[in-house]
Amino acid sequence: MQASRSLFQSAFKDPTQKTARGVSKSRPFLNVWAPSPSVQQYQFHTAAKLRNMASATSFYDFKPIDKRGQPVPLADHKGKVVLVVNVASKCGFTPQYEGLEKIYKDIKAKHGDDFTILGFPCNQFGGQEPGSDEEVQSFCQLNYGVTFPIMGKSDVNGDNANPLYEWLKKEQPGLLGMKRIKWNFEKFLIGRDGKVAGRWASTTKPEALEKPILEELAKPAPA
Repeated sequence: MQASRSLFQSAFKDPTQKTARGVSKSRPFLNVWAPSPSVQQYQFHTAAKLRNMASATSFYDFKPIDKRGQPVPLADHKGKVVLVVNVASKCGFTPQYEGLEKIYKDIKAKHGDDFTILGFPCNQFGGQEPGSDEEVQSFCQLNYGVTFPIMGKSDVNGDNANPLYEWLKKEQPGLLGMKRIKWNFEKFLIGRDGKVAGRWASTTKPEALEKPILEELAKPAPA
């Protein structure tokens, strides 16, 4: 016990404190855990993100970055139904682009601009989206003829997660209350009121979402 107490005490001593004779004289000091600049930067980033989320009441409160690095006000989609998907170019689920493009065109043919899909490229799952924003755009268009908007690359989990995704996960946790995005091509459906209407796993094919999308479109837009 005495040895443990000595180790604990020594951990909180300042070994550089000297007496007038130059002999070390240990004393407790409390600022040993002062945050480094990198920690301070992290704390600032986290605090800003928390403030952003705390004030958010709907999908329309966010401004994610587009393929050119410019903020996109999601308020431009107010009153519309939006399908949000985290995408990747080298994933086993990448062929879902074909299904996403199909429902995008089919539903827009009947409902016009009342519906859209937003793709969010992410490289967090197996490094399956390694390319630049320009390369991602080119891949989607050349291989799957994608015409719905593909945003700029961002994280969906972790300290640097896109604030929109932090809000989506909080509003609609997954199975057993899990908030983390598990893999590429998870889907969130946003209703006309800007609230999350549903969340589906990567294994859910885009075609299976046509019914819930149409159900949301059948609801009146808020006044």
